Amino acid sequence: MREFSDTSVLVTGGAGFVGSNLVRLLIGAGAFVHVVDNLLSAERWSLVDSERLDFTEGSIADDRVLDHVTDRYDYVFHLCTYHGNQSSIHDPISDHEHNQLTTLKLYERLKHFTKLRRLVYSGAGCAVAKKTFGEVEATTEDSAVSFDMDSPYSISKLVGELYSVYYAQQHQTPIVRARFQNVYGPGEVLGAGRWRGTPATVWRNVIPTFIYKSLTSEALPLEGGGHATRDFVFVEDIARGLAACALRGAPGDVYNLASGAETSIADLAEAVNALTGNPTPARTVPGRPWDRSGRRFGSPAKARMQLGFEVEVPFSEGLRRTVDWTREQLPRIDACMARHQAAMAAHEQAHSNAAP
Repeated sequence: MREFSDTSVLVTGGAGFVGSNLVRLLIGAGAFVHVVDNLLSAERWSLVDSERLDFTEGSIADDRVLDHVTDRYDYVFHLCTYHGNQSSIHDPISDHEHNQLTTLKLYERLKHFTKLRRLVYSGAGCAVAKKTFGEVEATTEDSAVSFDMDSPYSISKLVGELYSVYYAQQHQTPIVRARFQNVYGPGEVLGAGRWRGTPATVWRNVIPTFIYKSLTSEALPLEGGGHATRDFVFVEDIARGLAACALRGAPGDVYNLASGAETSIADLAEAVNALTGNPTPARTVPGRPWDRSGRRFGSPAKARMQLGFEVEVPFSEGLRRTVDWTREQLPRIDACMARHQAAMAAHEQAHSNAAP
């Protein structure tokens, strides 16, 4: 990663889970990093303390913030997002504001910059994967994309890819698309940021949720029996993959950051409970009615051949490291969750009262 030495880098959403890990990698490689984050779903303390870090609290869609984004960056990583499918279903307008408007305004700002070598856009594998609980093949970068979307989040991430291709072709903006699979690892804090009107503010992706519940001896909920599958990629690998996209990705092109391995949610629950020693067995709960993305995993072949990128951290090792980190950070995680407990309880009570 010495190619980043003494470069200037902008990371939108840099205080978030993936962003903070990427920032740590970039600073370790000698870059000067400017982070823009409105802390909607992140905590300022997630970022490393470094003289090479400049932090701006605010949205990249805010004109007052954009006014300070000048033609001085060698690389830009656009990671800010309205976190998660369920939050976007609850509030599609906020999803539009934080997922689509941020992308369009940033691209408009950058389209005439001359110093910029690469802009890496964080896409979502869930937006392009086939919606099925049946037989499935690895999703490749050129797989057919359906209009059948599960959530505004998936729609927004796909629209972001469309804008990325448009600006790369129309304005020669050197945009590379990186399609994430399911990222996990140290740094994903349950309840980070502000309340967003739904329990998904706290209960985020499946791995941090399972680890927390398992460490507190709760039954892990297997939605629909846990038959769904995902492609889990350790966050440090994702950070390396993003860096590879910036250094070796072709402008206008797209790359999966994937392991190519399919892991069921039931197998995940068993592995988490084994690592924590949770004596409470998992329990089956109804599936999420909006979620038709039952089985999916990405093909890593293109990124391996063209970027020289492949996943290095085995799933068993990454899961163990994530459990160890969560144990150490439980007081901080509990404090973040506690900020939202009253709102979450009221929401769940209202939902219970409304149930037939």
